[in-house]
Amino acid sequence: MRLEGLLRRLFPNALPRSLWVFHANVGACNGCDIEVLDVLTPYWDVERLGIRLVGSPRHADVLLVSGPVTRAMVEPLKALYEAVPDPKIVIAVGACAVSGGPWFDTYNVVGGVDKIIPVDLYVPGCPPKPEAIIHGVATLLKIAEKKVAPVRESQPTPDQLAAASRPDGADEAAGPRS
Repeated sequence: MRLEGLLRRLFPNALPRSLWVFHANVGACNGCDIEVLDVLTPYWDVERLGIRLVGSPRHADVLLVSGPVTRAMVEPLKALYEAVPDPKIVIAVGACAVSGGPWFDTYNVVGGVDKIIPVDLYVPGCPPKPEAIIHGVATLLKIAEKKVAPVRESQPTPDQLAAASRPDGADEAAGPRS
């Protein structure tokens, strides 16, 4: 707990400035994967926003998942989620990752990604357009700022409560006005 506070003081803006993404396919038809890779090409160039695809979940800030979660991929997806260091962000890309898609009620599909791990951002579509993915990235940058922002939880002091309950400019010590 103390180390986390130290890291936030030393690197307060590390996560929002450059997000490293690990992409995982847990049963997709590769339509969403093609669109995700299209976003990385020079035409769309999300690296200008600081988004970068990495080869290891241990180096990632974001876990991008495509495809419906099949029964065979439940445990590997949980292990992958645990491998991404905190604070982590999970994006479900495509209709299959969001809800299971057309395979939501088949024998080998558990459902969407949120049935197994918590999801922070949903990008619907079959497959989602690159514009939708980039819009999700823009939304993601705001989510990243909130996840890194320090949370200060404290109760107000009695003096602060008393000052908040008085009308503006009123001072009880001055007594009644004539």
